[in-house]
Amino acid sequence: MRASYHGTTILAVRKNGKAAIAGDGQLTLEDTIIKSTGRKVRKLFDGKVLVGYAGAAADALALLDLFESKIKQYDGDLTRSVIEVAKEWRLDRNLRRLEADLLVLDSQKMFLLSGLGEVVEPDDDVVALGSGGTYALAAARALIKHTDLSAREIVQAAMAIASQICVYTNANITVEEL
Repeated sequence: MRASYHGTTILAVRKNGKAAIAGDGQLTLEDTIIKSTGRKVRKLFDGKVLVGYAGAAADALALLDLFESKIKQYDGDLTRSVIEVAKEWRLDRNLRRLEADLLVLDSQKMFLLSGLGEVVEPDDDVVALGSGGTYALAAARALIKHTDLSAREIVQAAMAIASQICVYTNANITVEEL
């Protein structure tokens, strides 16, 4: 069973050689909004890799550190890095207790990594996670298919749509782009 994270929506899109990732800013503690300007997306590896996270903040940041060390160790090889992170995440007694998910992408590939040991490379060039992830994913797929918007414009528009539907997603969107 997959974890359900409230207060987070992350969306990643690749289109026409460009990649973009967006995250909303809402942070919740149970049913209370504790911050509306959180930052859940980052650029890593000299700006060549984009990462977004959902879950417990400390856990997600620990996983970001692990992923960053692997992406450096494997000289930017995204596939090798995510596989090694997933293996270590599941085999290490302390890491396996971390409650977070990661979306990672570069200009060529994208992956969803979960604490359940899943490494998923989507069939298309869009992937999302978090409480508003399914809304953002549906909107992004429609926008990719029926518009000429750029990757950046698609993540912005899809996240705006998700923020109008999901009570755990706000319209305070951070976007990073390659």
